Amino acid sequence: MIFSSVDQLRKAIEGILKIEGDNVRVLDEKKLRGSLIDHLVYSAVLSDDAGVRQAARWLVRRAGVMLGVLPSSIQSLYEAMGRGDAKGFTVPAINIRGLTYDTAQAIFRAGLRGGVGPIIFEIARSEIGYTEQRPAEYACAVTAAAIKTGWRGPLFLQGDHFQIGVKRFATEPQKEIDSVKELVREAVEAGFYNIDIDSSTVVDLGKPTETEQQRDNFTIAADITAFIRRIQPRGVEVSVGGEIGEVGRKNSTVGELRAFMNGYLEELGRHGKDLKGISKISIQTGTSHGGVVLPDGSIATVKLDFDTLQTLSEAARREFGMSGAVQHGASTLPDEAFDHFPKRGAAEVHLATAFQNMIYDSVHFPAPLRERIYEYIRKELAGEKGARDTDEQFIYKTRKKGFGPFKKEIWNLPPDVLRGIGKELEDKFFFLFDKLAVLRTRDVTAKFIKPVDVPVPAPESLTGKGPVEGEKKIEAFDEGE
Repeated sequence: MIFSSVDQLRKAIEGILKIEGDNVRVLDEKKLRGSLIDHLVYSAVLSDDAGVRQAARWLVRRAGVMLGVLPSSIQSLYEAMGRGDAKGFTVPAINIRGLTYDTAQAIFRAGLRGGVGPIIFEIARSEIGYTEQRPAEYACAVTAAAIKTGWRGPLFLQGDHFQIGVKRFATEPQKEIDSVKELVREAVEAGFYNIDIDSSTVVDLGKPTETEQQRDNFTIAADITAFIRRIQPRGVEVSVGGEIGEVGRKNSTVGELRAFMNGYLEELGRHGKDLKGISKISIQTGTSHGGVVLPDGSIATVKLDFDTLQTLSEAARREFGMSGAVQHGASTLPDEAFDHFPKRGAAEVHLATAFQNMIYDSVHFPAPLRERIYEYIRKELAGEKGARDTDEQFIYKTRKKGFGPFKKEIWNLPPDVLRGIGKELEDKFFFLFDKLAVLRTRDVTAKFIKPVDVPVPAPESLTGKGPVEGEKKIEAFDEGE
């Protein structure tokens, strides 16, 4: 059920949730986890009423906190990894492009089965646009999934590839930087206490020295880091990531890492004394987002440079106290590749496209709906088809953009379809958690992560103290992803 009004929502929560000023008390957890949480999250995502969406998101967020699901920064764990006090595993960072509530439930079920501690839920700047999921909506869906499954503990929400667009930067550099800062502010307010700054897009390999090549990159990264430190909530040290090699381009080097970090730390010092810098560094090791698509729509085998990954991870920890290097574009790698990440000391690995593929290609996904989405892509996105692309290549590379326009249809798939897809996803996530060696890591996560309850005022739609504001317009951004 999607609530048609705030009054209807208020009646539905009676005896289950109680609003007490700017907080929520959970009166009946069983009923909350039964059907009410479903009604709340569907209303938070799909209601046409901005007031209902606003109220439902706040209720889910505060109910989650009361049940022990708190938006958290992974900073302390990554500092422990930098010191060598926590090691032997690679943290999975998962982008959910569609079916967010059900996919997140599958992740939590797999995590509960394996006693997993650190799992990052992330969404990139480009994905926010084409999947039509602003940070507050994404955070709500993931939190609701944690409540539904009984997950407890820190909830790591991350802004992935909060990226500087090359074309926009070339014409209006400060405006582009400010747009990223505005997105950072929105994300932090929604509980995203982990932000990956991606200004690697402005690296200029034509410059004569590595420092000059990285100058715009480290200058922008330091500026945005300082901004994050100014706006982060009291008691929270947001985990910030940087990037030295744009995914899909040449492999990164230790020289580039040093050039970036030395320049970055110097620039950060100019913004303020003792500002904490980045906790990890994203590099390029031979992968690309979504993989390399062959004419028949299959994915080419990629030779990933694990030596580069290991060397830069070791240098990042030894020389700069970071958790290590981050691997992007990994989900479409062969299964046998994943246990190499913890063995080579990778701090974090980003996973996205494979789960999108599993949803679309599942035997449970209705063929008529899939074909409607593909026809929409062929018609509405024809301008994105490369001159030499086969139809299979075009559909594979572009079908991620079907999740936004068809969100309502996908969320409202029949229960048996959702269960079937969810079970497939759960098994895949458990496999990956095993390979990344994060099974039985709840204790080490709890040792270093102490979640902070950040107060969130009740929204106007519940207090009646002011007009209900609409959401920000979904931004069209599609550079690098």
